[in-house]
Amino acid sequence: MSKHMRAVEAVDFSIGSLRLCDRPVPTVRDGEVLIRIEAASLNYRDLAILDQKFMPHLKLPYVPCSDCSGEVVSIGDGVTRFKEGDRVIPVYTQGWYSGKPTQQQRTTKTLGAPLSGVLQEYIVVPEQEAVMAPESLSPRECATLPIAALTAWNALEQGGVKSGDTVLVQGTGGVALYALQFAKMAGAKVILTSSSDEKIAQAKLLGADVGINYSKHENWGALAKEATGGRGVDIVIETTGYTLAESLSCVCFGGFVGVIGFVGGHEATISVKSLLGPFVRVQGIAVGSRLQFEAMVRAIDHLGIKPVIDSSFPLEKTAEAFEHLKSAKHVGKIVLEI
Repeated sequence: MSKHMRAVEAVDFSIGSLRLCDRPVPTVRDGEVLIRIEAASLNYRDLAILDQKFMPHLKLPYVPCSDCSGEVVSIGDGVTRFKEGDRVIPVYTQGWYSGKPTQQQRTTKTLGAPLSGVLQEYIVVPEQEAVMAPESLSPRECATLPIAALTAWNALEQGGVKSGDTVLVQGTGGVALYALQFAKMAGAKVILTSSSDEKIAQAKLLGADVGINYSKHENWGALAKEATGGRGVDIVIETTGYTLAESLSCVCFGGFVGVIGFVGGHEATISVKSLLGPFVRVQGIAVGSRLQFEAMVRAIDHLGIKPVIDSSFPLEKTAEAFEHLKSAKHVGKIVLEI
């Protein structure tokens, strides 16, 4: 094995600052595994960091991105969870095994910033910080799981999804489409919002029961509530942030709003009455634990769930992949093949 590897670095906070470079292959130590990365995927978080909208004081240069999958090629002394040849996925939040994460884990132990990212040919992680990949998925598909899939899984779990519920998901990005598939797996009805009739049609092929074009219907919450017969939505997966007030307008009495992103902005104005009157629970969702990840992998293998991949790019075209993400024209996940 070569002592050097290809990697992508950001030397400034812009897509134009991304460059392909050579770095030394990391050395595996006791309790660690060396993973040959086969594929990575992009998340909005990666773009927000690169645009200096998130972690603006991150030390430069840095290797972007948090989500990848690959093969174990070397193990350190004492490793028992994996062996050479295993297909694995590094965990995004290092050290979060079950229950709730600590503030330190959330702020200092995440891949792709502040920990080094995955746009490189090899990565070393402690054996506790990875899970076995689903047997039913390819490396490209596995690379889409750590943030998007696990966030959707955790949000629905926190909302207590069950058969007969109605779940509303926003958009056709990775989290939304995973939430759509997991909700249907649980026997729920799904309402999906998008600014594109074409994207809504694609989502209906995946099982969405109702599609609402929010570019044509600014007050889409009323339409969502109407689609439930006036009862309201049981669970909302709030991905845009600024639409929180509209989400609260369509949730049922005792319903749940899982706030998982800020794609549309960091600010939202809401009425306190929209929380108190209908007894609504609003919770921030930040991915999930390793225990949840392993449960999700079992479900994916058992039920045959397939990630939706919009497009793939080679590592040397990382900037083009980020531009495509920024255009918001994608449906599903954008993957980099390494």
